[in-house]
Amino acid sequence: MSRPVSRVLTLLELLQSGGVRTVAELAGRLGVGERTVRRYVDHLVDLDVPVESVRGRYGGYRLAPGHRMPPLMLTDDEALAVLLGLVAGRRTGITAAAGTAGETAAAKVRRVLPERLRHRLDAVLDSLTFTTAPAGSAAPEAAVLLPVADAVRHHRPLAIRYTGSGGSGGSGERTVYPYGLVAHAGRWYVTGRDLSVGADRTFRLDRIHGARVLPGTFEPPPGPGPAERVLTALATAPYRHEVTVRVRGTAEEIRARLPRSVAVVAAADDEGDGDGEGWCRVEIRAERLDWLPGLLASLDRPFVVERPDELRGLVADLADRLMDAARGTPPRD
Repeated sequence: MSRPVSRVLTLLELLQSGGVRTVAELAGRLGVGERTVRRYVDHLVDLDVPVESVRGRYGGYRLAPGHRMPPLMLTDDEALAVLLGLVAGRRTGITAAAGTAGETAAAKVRRVLPERLRHRLDAVLDSLTFTTAPAGSAAPEAAVLLPVADAVRHHRPLAIRYTGSGGSGGSGERTVYPYGLVAHAGRWYVTGRDLSVGADRTFRLDRIHGARVLPGTFEPPPGPGPAERVLTALATAPYRHEVTVRVRGTAEEIRARLPRSVAVVAAADDEGDGDGEGWCRVEIRAERLDWLPGLLASLDRPFVVERPDELRGLVADLADRLMDAARGTPPRD
């Protein structure tokens, strides 16, 4: 490829990265004079590439918004990043592409790559294995995700049709002031003020079946960020058992061992032991209690079960089994 043609394609790649590029910046990146840059731009215009001239102090050149460029120019590293991102997104369940969109997008990327690079990337993908099982798909529909994101970004009210867990609680039409989008554990959430009930709520995007941005604006309240709001909502969601445990140690030490989506940790009081350590109150909502004794034992900290009484019995049973194992006693029936 001759050097002028190569530089014209490089200019196109620079413009494809978005934003306004000054003539001086483009000249420096291409290693040519500013007059030559203008000539290269004319070449692109002759090829029906919509390059716009932006006047003013920070003017330069940019591509017309919304134009889809026919050539896809990726370096080896960029192509690998795109394909691995699509594969990892499908694997973890966090991809925003519902159905087979992720697979078709990867196929389109592969189809326009040079054969040499395509074979090398196929070698990476064919030899790659994961240590975890594929996550269940809970990808939101693009028709839901895009208006929700637009409402979050511009602080606009949002009308949604929502189906709650089991098709009941929280179902129906809702008007929401959305604070933020959060991706957690393979699912997408939007947290905000539910005007229908006058309280903050968290909604799963895969349960929203229609979203529409409404006129007007709102001011997001101060306080916790969207991620913290979602984790707190998950940890305090209504379940069969409400567990309260006092654990000796600082809140930071205990939070480091308990996922924030599982437990709410707060200082219990200002009274410390002789060595200056205090206690924290841990609140957990759970549908079953059988997994909690092992979790509490893994903290390796003194703790006291405040409620429920049933959990105290399960902790005592675990302690007996551990003592039997330490003595080499055969397990009891």
